[in-house]
Amino acid sequence: MPEIRAVSRRLLLGGALATTGALAAGAGSSAVAAAAPGAAPAPGRRPGQTSMIDVPYPVHRTVRVGVIGLGNRGSGMTTGWSVVPGCAVTAVCDIRADRAGRTADRLAAAGKPRPATYGGSADSYADMLRRDDIDLVYIATPWEFHYEQGRAALLAGKHVTVELPIATGLDELWDLVNTSERTRRHLMLAENCSYGRNELAMLKMAHEGLFGDITNGHGGYLHDLRALLFSDTYYTDAWRRLWHTRSTASFYAMHGLAPIAAAMDVNRGDRMATLTATATEPKGLADYRARFVPRHHPSWNETYVNGDLVTCLIETARGRIIRAEHDVSSPRPYSRINTLAGSRGIFEDYAGVVSAGGGRIYVEPDHSGHTWRDFGSYRKEFDHWLWKKIGDDAANNGGHGGMDYVLQWRTVQLMRAGLVPDIDVYDSAAWCAPVPLSVMSLAAKGRPVEVPDFTRGAWVNLRPGLDSRTSEMPPVA
Repeated sequence: MPEIRAVSRRLLLGGALATTGALAAGAGSSAVAAAAPGAAPAPGRRPGQTSMIDVPYPVHRTVRVGVIGLGNRGSGMTTGWSVVPGCAVTAVCDIRADRAGRTADRLAAAGKPRPATYGGSADSYADMLRRDDIDLVYIATPWEFHYEQGRAALLAGKHVTVELPIATGLDELWDLVNTSERTRRHLMLAENCSYGRNELAMLKMAHEGLFGDITNGHGGYLHDLRALLFSDTYYTDAWRRLWHTRSTASFYAMHGLAPIAAAMDVNRGDRMATLTATATEPKGLADYRARFVPRHHPSWNETYVNGDLVTCLIETARGRIIRAEHDVSSPRPYSRINTLAGSRGIFEDYAGVVSAGGGRIYVEPDHSGHTWRDFGSYRKEFDHWLWKKIGDDAANNGGHGGMDYVLQWRTVQLMRAGLVPDIDVYDSAAWCAPVPLSVMSLAAKGRPVEVPDFTRGAWVNLRPGLDSRTSEMPPVA
């Protein structure tokens, strides 16, 4: 590969924004945004309420974590928190008290301090939040509880990390933004794919100008979950399958959307302006049930309304296009997609594909002849410092190829070093906004709806995010 790269788009964009402010208030797509129905204007701040942008965490010598929700996801991530240097799980909670007990016993058996346990009722988490030895609350309950529990944790004076999505309604998303600003506590979406090795390398390549001027991206969560959705044990009380009976939303596109949005500097020089949704007919779950599920199973009383493939077409203020997809109801190999394209090239990454680096690339002037090239050498060159530093630990301690542990390690490091979050409440709200917005657009027969500006205009300012500089984990005393 040649040593001379294209001039970094990030540098050019930073200069333009700093000197002209030409993108203020959504210039560049104002006509589209003005015509889009749906989202209400940004609510005003209360007196004394200020932004959480660029606000660092207070320094914590040890990050003490309380966990709410100990199903498959919460249980595994609790182990991850417990092995990060300078982190301790001090309390765990689940509506099923036996889960809390088993999790505490497992940590104790691994030589960790045994956390306090809470459970037995839907309000047990509120008792846990009264503790004064919790700095960070990690929430891994079913989606319908995320908003209530996340808000309660902020009001209890805790920082919060919430599994996808942080909330499912626009009013809830705004309330979490406002509550974070009023309490001066951070709330972060636990978007592990944003910390994936390929995703972070893609981010670095984009910000170094490798793809030229970015024009479009495609991300999605395309994962056949049919067997798990009909399992009687995997999703407690079938909570995830039941969402398919009551909402048309794009539930979980954040895994693909977030890395693309980060590479496009969404909320950091650009913003999502409008969203248009389409959906196929809901055929997959009913077909799977007819072929594989006994007639006495309770799912036979259900009617599925969520389309098999829900696609959100998002236009940004700078005229870029993001296609974010969600499909868990169709027969297909796991293939979470990350595609980023610009005036000088394209990268396509299909998670689950066995090849060196897992993706394919074509960029000029490195390549010619209309032939895809392997991503391996580029990933090595643009490997993010987090993976260089803790890649081996991530492979040993984290799920999903290690990205879970990278997210946890980085969160603890940010809190212990007193740094600004990579993913803030504004990113979290924007990335989750397609959940309610897709419902609105589908109800309007695919008309575009406006995406709220959760930053209240601050998106025009270029600032760091996941493209962080190298820093150290403070030593553990």
